Amino acid sequence: MSSIVPALNFAPELLLKAQGIRVVFFDVDGVLTDGSLYFTETGETIKRFHTLDGHGLKLLQRVGIIPAVITGRDSKPLRLRLAALGIDHVHYGTEDKYPAAAQTLKALGLDWSQAAAMGDDWPDLALMRSCALACAPPNAHCEVKALAHYVTGAGGGNGSVREVCDLLLIASGGYRDLLAETLP
Repeated sequence: MSSIVPALNFAPELLLKAQGIRVVFFDVDGVLTDGSLYFTETGETIKRFHTLDGHGLKLLQRVGIIPAVITGRDSKPLRLRLAALGIDHVHYGTEDKYPAAAQTLKALGLDWSQAAAMGDDWPDLALMRSCALACAPPNAHCEVKALAHYVTGAGGGNGSVREVCDLLLIASGGYRDLLAETLP
């Protein structure tokens, strides 16, 4: 393999904060999606997901970082998408996200110092405040962005999750090797 010099970089202080993260909790509406809710005439909710985010979540799993989802909603399209991405740790229909995250951490044998979270609105605040690394998309509520250690450039549902995944991949030391695997 040739020597790869990644184009992507993050501030050293942010990389230090991201080191040692083993699990990352994601909200759905406004984070994995753009926050818009589309309803069919039968009342079914339709969501749009970005492929960059999906690939980033798969890459996290390859370096041993566990993506988890805690969402206030539940829908068949969401369940299908998360299953296709191999995300096993999911809490649907959960408005109080802190206890759900604590339950996941206990099941994984991890603690808050090994956790990151990405959210966009008030129901995400307690969880984000407890984690070692808090992230938000730029479309997040101002209180969430004020709490975040990192606000992505891309909006929710438009690659923001991938930015957080890339940050964690670089901090874990796995980014360069994964990138090199894709090149001749």
